Amino acid sequence: MTTKKHIEVCFTPALLDLYEISTKNVVLIDILRATSAICTAFSWGVKEIIPVGSVEEARQCKQNGMVVAGERDGVVLDFADFGNSPFNFMNDKVRNASIAYCTTNGTKAIQKASHAYRLLIGSYLNFSAVKDFLLNDTHDVLLFCSGWKNRFNLEDTVFAGALIEQLLLDENFTTICDSTMAAQDLWNTAKPNLLEYIQKCAHRHRLRRLGLDDVIEYCHTFDKTDIIPILNKDKIIPFGEMC
Repeated sequence: MTTKKHIEVCFTPALLDLYEISTKNVVLIDILRATSAICTAFSWGVKEIIPVGSVEEARQCKQNGMVVAGERDGVVLDFADFGNSPFNFMNDKVRNASIAYCTTNGTKAIQKASHAYRLLIGSYLNFSAVKDFLLNDTHDVLLFCSGWKNRFNLEDTVFAGALIEQLLLDENFTTICDSTMAAQDLWNTAKPNLLEYIQKCAHRHRLRRLGLDDVIEYCHTFDKTDIIPILNKDKIIPFGEMC
């Protein structure tokens, strides 16, 4: 008899310590905008991304001659080469580049979950690739929402619900996790008109105030790449290139 694979959802980094992740595939989710930007970067040929958790670390990377992408509260760091928009990475200049990356929520969450069995970067842009990987692998799954400064957010949880819906169609997956069911219920509310629902999100309004909301539709577009970025030691690289 096949052992069922379990799905759980962690709504914010503040809750991650409540979960055992050393034996799980963890999918890091930060739809607006870090994981969408990372997936875009690899689709444009970035060699590797080095996530850093603090502005000070990012500044040191810049002083050491690295290319730096970074923001705080949506605003590009004053010393960074560019910010956190996926559109920043749609540039042939990033091909084969190593980029230090520092964001308000996503890169901190990556570092916090670095002890996972595998840490995958998930977004709508690589939705089917991530789904298929999880379906074909044997490990339990935790969907890890970056949230906003350790708080719950809608956009990451809705994405988690979309992925849960697909995984639970497979008889080898199951859940007894209330947060998993809540995420799926939220997705069921949002999916008839996803972009309209996302208008409710607080971060959507933060981006609008900064004139950075041109990425909303793009960040909610399914399957623009089949690349799955994965954390390998202290670097993010495309899965399949792990040493």
